[in-house]
Amino acid sequence: MSMDALPVKWREFIARYAPGAAPDAALAQVEKRRAEHEVYPPRGKLFRAFELAPPEAVRVVIVGQDPYHNPGEAEGLAFSVPAGVTLPPSLRNLFKEYAEDLHRPVPATGSLEAWARGGVLLLNAILSVDAHAPASHRDCGWGKFTDAAIRAVSQGAEKRIAFILWGNFARGKKKLIDPRHFILEGAHPSPLSAYRGFFGSRPFSQVEAALGDWRWPEL
Repeated sequence: MSMDALPVKWREFIARYAPGAAPDAALAQVEKRRAEHEVYPPRGKLFRAFELAPPEAVRVVIVGQDPYHNPGEAEGLAFSVPAGVTLPPSLRNLFKEYAEDLHRPVPATGSLEAWARGGVLLLNAILSVDAHAPASHRDCGWGKFTDAAIRAVSQGAEKRIAFILWGNFARGKKKLIDPRHFILEGAHPSPLSAYRGFFGSRPFSQVEAALGDWRWPEL
């Protein structure tokens, strides 16, 4: 697998605003791991967040840590799982807050594809993982590339962007973001922290209020 798998618009965009951060080295490391481990997501979905949300369309960036590590869950979009897959606890909590905050029904499936197509870059900072081994690809080199993507969106966006940083890991990316954008920091929706500040934080309506001309797509 080569960098050609990354959509050309994103390759050019990142090269313009954050040169020298191509994902080739990380891809090579991941291919080596695939020879010995079951790796998620599958090759065809590794850059799906970029495929569904071209750089000129991005209005919101949600930063996740790494993909789900159970079979059938990871699909290349942070927090999202394919339709028909049981909701992981973090996504279940996210949906509870989404429904209460925006006065909408709880989504019927775990797919966040509608968000991605509507301008939400669902970006895991680490784009791959070994089966049943969270954070197992943290040393594969993804950080340099995804940091560059965050920096490029921050610098290259013509409109104000909202960056959602849930949990300490994501909050560590704040230094990459121009303060002209709306930066929402808060507790992670995981069961360990959802009751320590995530529930009741109203992140979705906060984003809509900050951007003014953008609304969360219906799920």
